[in-house]
Amino acid sequence: MNDGKNDQRTVLIVSAHAADFVWRAGGAAALHAKNGGTVHIRCLSYGERGESQGLWKQPGMDIERVKRTRREEASHAAEILGASIDFYDSGDYPLVATERLRSRLVEDMRALRPDVILTHAARDPYNLDHQLTHELVLRCRMIAQAAGLPSPHPPLGAPQVLLFEPHQSEQCGFVPQLLLDISPVADVKLAAMRAMGAQNHLVDYYGDLGRRRGVQYVRNGGDPSAQQAEAYQRIFPVTAQELI
Repeated sequence: MNDGKNDQRTVLIVSAHAADFVWRAGGAAALHAKNGGTVHIRCLSYGERGESQGLWKQPGMDIERVKRTRREEASHAAEILGASIDFYDSGDYPLVATERLRSRLVEDMRALRPDVILTHAARDPYNLDHQLTHELVLRCRMIAQAAGLPSPHPPLGAPQVLLFEPHQSEQCGFVPQLLLDISPVADVKLAAMRAMGAQNHLVDYYGDLGRRRGVQYVRNGGDPSAQQAEAYQRIFPVTAQELI
């Protein structure tokens, strides 16, 4: 991911639930948008059943009200980050990879033509919706590349896929391979996290994680003034014409 100025490339973030993108990739989204790039977010579900604890504690709550609130919160967060957002409303706990869901994501990939896709790690024993989203993204990327697939859009190229950090990385086999300095947009990410009122207990957790990754960014040769970073893992190799 290039964090240079005037980056015209497109980033697609595929989020299992309506807040995952904020905690895990909000800095990347805000930084890319700030530098002139385009960011699209696709939420496969609202997280209405399993990730809206704060809302379900309120008296008289029902599923439609939870979904409406989650949509409003996530839309506000995306606006703060400078990204567009769409919701598939596919249900959660469990999220199911139906043919309709696959087809919709394939067509979105072809239409949006991302240069980079950000999504969940391959393993998350605490949340199998995240694991399913990981596999779904890779499967849809493969299908979207197929020249023989009937579609109003041309086949997808070979966008990089970066995996954002799970909630408990040590349980998920997550290995940071890219540390992204998000210090210039740390305040933007914080504002977006605070917009997610249904899970406001996570704001401090991810703020602390960003500071720890910021320390590691500096330790690994990054700008010593960096304060906040996000960690990503690669799937595919990067190409180069020079070793350094």
